[in-house]
Amino acid sequence: MTQPSSLLPPRPPLLGRSGWAGVLAALILGCALVPALNLLLPAGHPLHLSDYLVNLCAKIMCYAVVALAMDLIWGYTGILSLGHGLYFALGGYAMGMYLMRQIGTDGNYRSALPDFMVFLDWKELPWHWALSDSFLATLVLVLAVPGAVAFVFGYFAFRSRIKGVYFSIITQAMTFAAMLLFFRNETGFGGNNGFTDFKRVLGLPIATPGMRMALFVLTVLLLVGCFLLAKWIVGSKFGRVLQAVRDAESRVMFSGYDTLPYKLTIWVVSAVMCGAAGALYVMQVGIINPSEMSPANSIEMAVWVAVGGRATLVGPVVGAFLVNGAKSWLTVAYPEFWLYVLGALFIGVTLFLPQGVVGLWRRIGGLGAGVRRNRAGAAREAGQQTAAPADPAPAAAPVSSTAAGARP
Repeated sequence: MTQPSSLLPPRPPLLGRSGWAGVLAALILGCALVPALNLLLPAGHPLHLSDYLVNLCAKIMCYAVVALAMDLIWGYTGILSLGHGLYFALGGYAMGMYLMRQIGTDGNYRSALPDFMVFLDWKELPWHWALSDSFLATLVLVLAVPGAVAFVFGYFAFRSRIKGVYFSIITQAMTFAAMLLFFRNETGFGGNNGFTDFKRVLGLPIATPGMRMALFVLTVLLLVGCFLLAKWIVGSKFGRVLQAVRDAESRVMFSGYDTLPYKLTIWVVSAVMCGAAGALYVMQVGIINPSEMSPANSIEMAVWVAVGGRATLVGPVVGAFLVNGAKSWLTVAYPEFWLYVLGALFIGVTLFLPQGVVGLWRRIGGLGAGVRRNRAGAAREAGQQTAAPADPAPAAAPVSSTAAGARP
């Protein structure tokens, strides 16, 4: 018998009032305040934001998009990937090929071919560079290439029901194999050096302050858009099935659900998000090489999510900013200690903060709210006791003649 629709729980709103206020504040900060402080204020002004700080924030926002993608598959689906750096790098390489074609004859060898191809005595572009001169085709490839690779890998992996640590090892092996492939010069991806020395995008100089700020604003919009998309996915029926798969996949299958399409879909969505972040990352950092595919980078992505808090969406963004901010400072001040700090951070969070920074903040907020409720309840109880009137003295009962011992 079909359950009446009136008895089904209503779909929760995408965000509450405070959530929409936070999104609006992020848009105002990233799209208006930061550009104004960087472009309109002189360098000597105390409120001026330097180009270095703007570029660092843009790079970390690209990482935050990757952290959101990791949270969707790890925090909400229970699939730990140690190879998402591959999808990030594939999106970057797709955009890097277009940027290399935009150099034209302004390279060191004054050839229409990229400089590394001239150096290696290539006579023409390889077949996989055919669409690299079109910006629209590049945008499609930025999303389609990581999505296609994720679909093929995910289909066979999930179909084989590979889970747990075995799945994590396979993803790590996949990205390591891709890194070794891209290191080879004959593949046409620049070998060890990769792609760099970009000069234009859409025919406009890429190193100007205006273009740099335009890319920064696009990164803010991408991060906010991916956050809202992830929030919508998590709150939908699809998202509830993903969380059920995380908690007890066998029971979900026993209930009649085929978990393969659910896991494969969220896997591809997360890969596409990483590809988009990689494309914006390359345009702002100015370089892409096979080291972006290193397993260490993919492990760092998992650390961002763990530090911020899994299955929170806000936590991975916070974790990406905290870890990469600390990395930017430590690699300059104490570069030899960064890897030790990163390992200790991951171990410490796993042992003492399993819900991450956001989970700790919520727990502290819950304790504070509980203390306030207890105090308010005690105050109300004390007020009621003070305001209550004294009980009146009981009236003397009439003494009957019988009780007084009189004879009838």
